[in-house]
Amino acid sequence: MTARAPFNVFDEIQTLTATCQPFAVATVVRTVAVTAAKAGAKAVIRSDGAISGGWIGGGCARAAVLKAARECLQDGKPRLISVQPADALQEKGVSAGTAKDGVVFARNMCPSQGTMDIFVEPVLPRPELLIFGSSPVAVALADLAMRLGYLIAVAGALADQKKFAAVDSAMPVGDVSKLTATERYCVVATQGSGDEAALAAALSVPARHVAFVGSRRKADALRRSLLTKGVDADRLADVCCPAGKDIGAVTPEEIALSILAEIVELRRRGQRAATEAPRR
Repeated sequence: MTARAPFNVFDEIQTLTATCQPFAVATVVRTVAVTAAKAGAKAVIRSDGAISGGWIGGGCARAAVLKAARECLQDGKPRLISVQPADALQEKGVSAGTAKDGVVFARNMCPSQGTMDIFVEPVLPRPELLIFGSSPVAVALADLAMRLGYLIAVAGALADQKKFAAVDSAMPVGDVSKLTATERYCVVATQGSGDEAALAAALSVPARHVAFVGSRRKADALRRSLLTKGVDADRLADVCCPAGKDIGAVTPEEIALSILAEIVELRRRGQRAATEAPRR
């Protein structure tokens, strides 16, 4: 009988990252007095709240860490949790659940009555940019977005996909429903080649943003046509056209830049701290 290899936190992190699954990593960064886990101990927490492996101690810290993991996977922000006995919390003038100076305090209910500081960090899949078409704008968009860390999915005629230098996945327009990204942005850059089918497919998958590269007149005509075919009116109204921010773009590369600027603005909105000093 072959012995099972010991669990390795870093192997688990690599596996979850490779399969585009969101998870959190909890790391014990400091302990005071007697605690079950020591500084450096780690655990991996899946999006369903289960600890898939690792060790951060017993019930003393578990509830607080799992709560922090759920919250950080929702908002994408890490947390520092300090689990302390009741008398230590009282000395600091805080109660369980209080957040102060970037630390969230929790009460240690275990007999050990030690203190543990645990850093909980979300690890979220890369956002996906789903591009319809193989126009010059589509090709420029794929190239630039890959440099910014997006997963690139291209939907269109298989014969045209050789125009792209590198993509993460490529498929016919009808196969986009098989994609599984949790954060997606769609850009229809067919520019006269199968516009209606591509826009309908873009609206058939969950996405934070759907943009159409073309004139308002063309987009309005497509909306009217798709509306008669049963496409949801609210989703049609949300289609952004013309795609991108108004930066006076002319070339395909400049148009791609304007589209990505719009997506980055949408994606990062609200992530910067409200107290951050304004730039001068």
